[in-house]
Amino acid sequence: TWIETTREATLDNVVFRGEAQGWRDAETQVEWLETIETEHGYRIRKLRYEALPGLWIPALLYEPLELTGKVPVVMNVNGHDGTGKAADYKQIRCINQAKRGMIALNPEWIGMGQLRDPGFVHYKLNQLDLCGTSGVAVHFLSMKRGLDILLSHEHADSERVAVAGLSGGGWQTIFISSLDSRVTLSNPVAGYSSFKTRARHTSDLGDSEQTPVDLGIHADYAVLTAMRAPRPTLLTFNAKDQCCFRADHAMQPLVDAAAPIFQLYGQQSSLRTHVNEDPGTHNFGLDNRQQLYKMFGDFFYPEDEQFDATEIPSEEELLSAEELQVPVPEGNHNFHSLALAQAESLPKNVEIPQSPKARQAWLTFKRSRLREILHIRDYDAKVVQKEDVPGSSERAHTLRFRIGGEWTVPATLLTPENPTKSTVILLADTGRSTLGKHSKQKLDDGHRVLAVDPFYFGESKITQRDFLYGLLVSAVGERPLGIQSSQIQAIAAWAGQEFGQPVDCLAHGPRTSLIALSAAAANPERFQTLDFVGSFESLKDILDQDLTMQDSPELFCFGLLAEFDIPLLRVLANGQ
Repeated sequence: TWIETTREATLDNVVFRGEAQGWRDAETQVEWLETIETEHGYRIRKLRYEALPGLWIPALLYEPLELTGKVPVVMNVNGHDGTGKAADYKQIRCINQAKRGMIALNPEWIGMGQLRDPGFVHYKLNQLDLCGTSGVAVHFLSMKRGLDILLSHEHADSERVAVAGLSGGGWQTIFISSLDSRVTLSNPVAGYSSFKTRARHTSDLGDSEQTPVDLGIHADYAVLTAMRAPRPTLLTFNAKDQCCFRADHAMQPLVDAAAPIFQLYGQQSSLRTHVNEDPGTHNFGLDNRQQLYKMFGDFFYPEDEQFDATEIPSEEELLSAEELQVPVPEGNHNFHSLALAQAESLPKNVEIPQSPKARQAWLTFKRSRLREILHIRDYDAKVVQKEDVPGSSERAHTLRFRIGGEWTVPATLLTPENPTKSTVILLADTGRSTLGKHSKQKLDDGHRVLAVDPFYFGESKITQRDFLYGLLVSAVGERPLGIQSSQIQAIAAWAGQEFGQPVDCLAHGPRTSLIALSAAAANPERFQTLDFVGSFESLKDILDQDLTMQDSPELFCFGLLAEFDIPLLRVLANGQ
């Protein structure tokens, strides 16, 4: 079916890329630790399990004291809450499920609670992407292993399996419940919206795991919602959400996509929505929890006329984070340590052939691969606006380039009084407005200067949450580094044709140096020379410096380090 085909494509092409293919097949390792006995009809069993080899997830299993036959199981995932699995609203949810005869799993979320570790910062996930392994696989496998544990319970009913969570937990809920067919009931709460919605509402721009590379090519979140059909699904949003995914813009596009698919199955009533008005803020409070309990009654206990969706008061049973602490092995892996371990053997297949013929064929192939990885576009550059700089004697102009039909790039053109030797494209991590001294030096040496602000820099910098747009760009199939490199090589081609002279490039800073180097490596014929100030010596410097998407959005191009490093890019850029 369409759902099965889309699910398989998303798993293969988004989640399980690179080393994650091996992680996928690893057996779920579980260690059961102490049990907290209570006088309230349930016990809490502490456990830890491996999401992937060497990365352990602490968790709690809420288990009714009297279990007979098969009962529903629920995985309760949490979002961006520093208290993690000890969050009171999450404990209350798990307790209520256990008191209703369900088995409830409360796993810690990566980067929160006990796993609130610098190596698990959201935007370090992309360090794995740079190595060619899907970082989102870590999140997915953490959830998948949780379901494995629940369904391995002797009393688990495989026909009654639920997932629910708030915010980042809402994202986890839709992601696992659309891509793992074992989840029969899903309740994401204020956790996601369509990519189309996100592009128009900056509050909805998602973190690294919410915008995995190339997800939008295979399944926008509206599609993931439709893939829930015909299984019971409750979409909960908040009317006055001060965080993200407010009901008035986030919910309807998802319903519009999913409702026709549920209708095809004749299960319109299985797709439900709820808008919380009290308190209406970012919450999984009483009203939202009771909507979940009602879903349990309608779909897990349809024959039980006595089922009551009213929350069972449990506040006095809450335990502290210390009481719920689950020991985690020392040296537990995180995003950063996983990336460092993978980078040790990267890049692969970089030995340069010795014979001239084989070398040329190899260079041609590697440049083609580089263009594929960067998603390089062969844009045309046109000047659509040119203005004199006042007091410049017509030797200084501001330009606006139209790059293809998609981008506008600002530049400053400076021409020396005497005949020029070449045109020098100047770039800087700090923007072209900081290049005055360097521009003067080049002018004094007889060079024409073209100072450019490519995407993300100087005048082209996005003023708010810029790195989140970089994530979104990658999620819909492009690459920030490829966009920037395409812009620079297009402008270089324009300059060469416009002035009939060689084009040089000088970049100041590691980011623009990588952009210029990538542009020249992909199309060396467009540049005569390249010079860099402050360039990385290796892409592994990005990992050694522990940089994140927040620092430099274009550095984490998926799979670049798997096949290329700075020395190899320099070989390609030399044009030989």
